[in-house]
Amino acid sequence: MQPLGSINTTASANDERFDGMVRLICAHFAVPACVLVAGEGRTRRIWASAGLSDTQRRQIADAREAGPLAEIQHLRILVVWPLLACQGGQLGCLYLLDETHRLLDASQEQALQEFAWLALDLLEREAKDARQRHELAALRESERRMALAIAGSGTGIWDRNVSSGEIHYSSSWKALLGYADHEIGNRIEESYTRVHPSELDYVRATIQAHLERRTEAYEVEHRLLCRDGQYKWVCSRGKVVERDSDGQPLRMIGTTTDITAIRRLSDQVQQTVELMTDLTNEIPGMVFQFLRPLQGEPAFTYVSAGAQAICGLSATQLMQDAQVLTTVVHPDDQDAFLDTFTRCAEQLTPWHHEFRVQVPGRDVVWCEVEACPRRQGDGSVLWHGFMTDVTERKQIEAELQAFATTDFLTQLANRRHFMRQLEIELARLQRSSGQSAAILMFDLDYFKTINDRWGHNVGDQALRHFATILGAQLRKSDTAGRLGGEEFAVVLSETDQQQATHFATRIQSELARTPILHAGEQIFLAVSVGISSLTANDSNVEAALSRSDIALYCAKRGGRNRIEYH
Repeated sequence: MQPLGSINTTASANDERFDGMVRLICAHFAVPACVLVAGEGRTRRIWASAGLSDTQRRQIADAREAGPLAEIQHLRILVVWPLLACQGGQLGCLYLLDETHRLLDASQEQALQEFAWLALDLLEREAKDARQRHELAALRESERRMALAIAGSGTGIWDRNVSSGEIHYSSSWKALLGYADHEIGNRIEESYTRVHPSELDYVRATIQAHLERRTEAYEVEHRLLCRDGQYKWVCSRGKVVERDSDGQPLRMIGTTTDITAIRRLSDQVQQTVELMTDLTNEIPGMVFQFLRPLQGEPAFTYVSAGAQAICGLSATQLMQDAQVLTTVVHPDDQDAFLDTFTRCAEQLTPWHHEFRVQVPGRDVVWCEVEACPRRQGDGSVLWHGFMTDVTERKQIEAELQAFATTDFLTQLANRRHFMRQLEIELARLQRSSGQSAAILMFDLDYFKTINDRWGHNVGDQALRHFATILGAQLRKSDTAGRLGGEEFAVVLSETDQQQATHFATRIQSELARTPILHAGEQIFLAVSVGISSLTANDSNVEAALSRSDIALYCAKRGGRNRIEYH
């Protein structure tokens, strides 16, 4: 997402994080749009969510030079949250927009406050980085003037007589620390007094290791005390160039280079890395960066600490071996997981996929991954994305699906779902000529007598008992449902009349063999069955179901506990 204000301002290293924050805010508050405004006038920058139309984005861009944003086309501004700096002054403003007006509750206001603190922290860090860049520029200018003063040399040379303890420094070496030629002595003992106390033992031990030939060369980074009382970071390198006949060192020559600016930049990079790590580790789920090079193995180049909670693997494990993630994907989901990722890489389209993670000793977890690929200059593909735990949502979806399709008492399909499955079976038959299926209608005999004599609780027990027996005889391709009261139906795929009759006979036999028990009394159940065939010639499922119903009526009229075919 390109920040709208970038036309007038220098691109920020934080733009991607601001974009990610805008997306997170939209998702958290379930609003179609969020806008983050920073700065004023020509330095004003605006980050807006991707959900805005071109017209709305132009309206925001046109407001770049204006004051606070007014109402945006078709969207109302729900909240205007100023971003106030700790030392005073306003660094920016956060806007939430929705199609209708509504109020945020206390928890949402708290969440918005936390997002605002995060945005403010990034803006303040940007301001601090700008100041540091200014200071670094000033330092470089100072170093340039110093370099001119010492004939353009930024490196000093030293020459040490190891046996006598004398050490001679070039003029540029002395100037490096701000000294004139006559202000530096030539004794090694004096040189050690300029080394920072916390690094003195390290420097002396490193020199000694080289003098004793335990290292090929001497190289250390440490601080030296300058004439103005400040410490400067230097890199000292040297080597013994002369030894006596016994191998004892006689002469050592080396250089000292000012690396203060490099150390400062290194510290800034480390601070940036720590900031990014802290931010991503606070986001629920796993934030990652994944690289697929043209040659070599794909690898995670960054993984947040949330990986452990999501997939049972540490960030270190994933960055060491990207393939280990596939091993914890549920076996039934692995093919789809790899296929969708491959299509994403080939088409460079966003990767959105839901899959299960199966870690030994833990419950199965449903995960959702969202990632965007981007082609790099060298032809490799880089993904930025995140993975979240959606187990709770999937459980709710499954419960809602079961509620909508299942009969509560018997746990078989309800009438609506059964009819839908019957339509699917008819569609399959119409695609594959020469095949047929069987529809069986079941009606518990004398069910009203059971209810009248033993009560509805026993009647419900009888229905559940029959449903259990029926379900135990089904194949995976079959569907059973309760159509209402004591009436049930089954559709048997790729089944002829004889096979359907055998199925019905097994149900009757099992009912006769396993009565239900109530108050020490055995209650035997019987069932009448009507069978018909479902073929590609049927124009609709109601016709075939009606034939089964007629057959069932004949079975009831013929004495019950019978099987009839129509």
